Amino acid sequence: MAFSGLRDPTGLRYDVTLPVRHSRGKGMTSSTSEGGQRMSWHPANRRGNSTALPCKRAACVTCSSKAGSDYAVTNFQVETPDVSDEVLECPSLRHMLRPRPSPFCVSNNFGGGFVSDEDRVALSSIKFASADSAGAKCISNDNGHSSWLEASMEQLCVPLPPWSLRAGARETIWHNPVEVNAAIVTCGGLCPGLNDVVQGLVSKLTDYGVPEGNIVGIRYGFRGFYDRKTKPIMLTKKSVEGIHLEGGTILGTSRGGADLREIVKQIDLWGIDMVFVVGGNGGNAGAAAIQEELQKNDILCSVVAVPKSIDNDILLIDKTFGFDTAVEEAQRALLAAKVEAGSAYRGIGLVKLMGRQSGFIAMQASMASGVVDICLIPEVPFKLHGETGMFAYLEKVLSEKGHAMVCVAEGAGQDILDEGEVRTDASGNPILQDVGPWMKKEIKKCFKDADVKYIDPSYQIRSIPTISGDRIYCKVLAHNAVHAAFAGFTGVTMGLVNTHYCYLPIHTVIQAPRRVDPRGKTWNRLRASIGQPNFY
Repeated sequence: MAFSGLRDPTGLRYDVTLPVRHSRGKGMTSSTSEGGQRMSWHPANRRGNSTALPCKRAACVTCSSKAGSDYAVTNFQVETPDVSDEVLECPSLRHMLRPRPSPFCVSNNFGGGFVSDEDRVALSSIKFASADSAGAKCISNDNGHSSWLEASMEQLCVPLPPWSLRAGARETIWHNPVEVNAAIVTCGGLCPGLNDVVQGLVSKLTDYGVPEGNIVGIRYGFRGFYDRKTKPIMLTKKSVEGIHLEGGTILGTSRGGADLREIVKQIDLWGIDMVFVVGGNGGNAGAAAIQEELQKNDILCSVVAVPKSIDNDILLIDKTFGFDTAVEEAQRALLAAKVEAGSAYRGIGLVKLMGRQSGFIAMQASMASGVVDICLIPEVPFKLHGETGMFAYLEKVLSEKGHAMVCVAEGAGQDILDEGEVRTDASGNPILQDVGPWMKKEIKKCFKDADVKYIDPSYQIRSIPTISGDRIYCKVLAHNAVHAAFAGFTGVTMGLVNTHYCYLPIHTVIQAPRRVDPRGKTWNRLRASIGQPNFY
């Protein structure tokens, strides 16, 4: 069987002859050559020849079809990545630690093998033809040459190399499991999945061989390191069994409270070797600050963060844990408001969803629910009045349907509500004006005969257990966090980047919040789906 015009992973074009073995009587060719050797494509054959070359390393698998005939599937070989490629380096303590074999070497990591330090994950998955391509941003380098990258990368303060380190278990570890003392802390607001991550961390630490009694949970955020009223608790596999079925966090959480000197003092006093920080932008910033303070004081401790953000606003990462659960639950509020609005005369359903600086929840929930007429997010400005204002379009929808649905992210319209100086909370997040009640009031002013049904499900969404997809994601993130610590990394976080798990330096992802790209495909899909014009 021949395929023409295929491309290998490096973009080179080639023609391939795939030998296939069928049962007798079908008039097809055998999968073996005249000498009885299986044939496969080899990367050396790059000139478009349709010649099949012998390849001893290619794996052939014989399968059976429903009709009973056998056919061979040959795995294609790919070239080894160039180790000289630039990679986003992660801080490490390896120069101060002694290497040793992983305890999982005996089982070859349960049969799955190990990740190499030379494995790479691409930070950008799209090669744009020009700046006119959807989701592209034109940039110029020092030489005056222009190139294009994903608009979401524009928020980074420094240019990045093309690759990052792949996450996962290493064959060589740099901490002795039986001597490890580990601490786990959850920071910031609640988010579905916190308990899942805590459970996953404890489970994988125990699997590595960390003794019971050597894993502690820090209560109520960073302050739990030094607040005498909140003593740490011991965490074991038994004590965390079943906690993933509950919302919230068994450790408690709080914002701020990062007295670095006191935290580092306690880490040194307790002999902590690994600190796992489960938090958002503020929590990750705190983890980075702790790591720097430990380094200044020559205290040997790996600090690893697990990125938590219900708003999905961590740079570079495809999604944060809890986000899918939040979108799923947000739909319930939208559907309830839709029923309320549709049951009233000129009913208007108004739902405020989370999203301080990033409108991912509002955008995705609006798209998924299929009931929203207008979606307002922080990244896209709008005005209420005038021919192109939101209220003119809202009147059009009411006239056509008899009712309407509006979804607004909590950070939308802050430029209209702005009362001067922007204040921040203990985690450094901006304190917003409440757009929900304000929007309800403005709608009532303009549409005096309308019946406005306002719903704010924020706390309901934050406090629920995870759905199955997030539950799996939390477990993988937790396990990769433990792998990172045992691999000797510090000051790192991890997540899905272009659908692959990788490690990232914390400083890289906390430069700015990740935001919806108003020119991107996702926002464009929503607008095209509901027919929403620009309101400016």
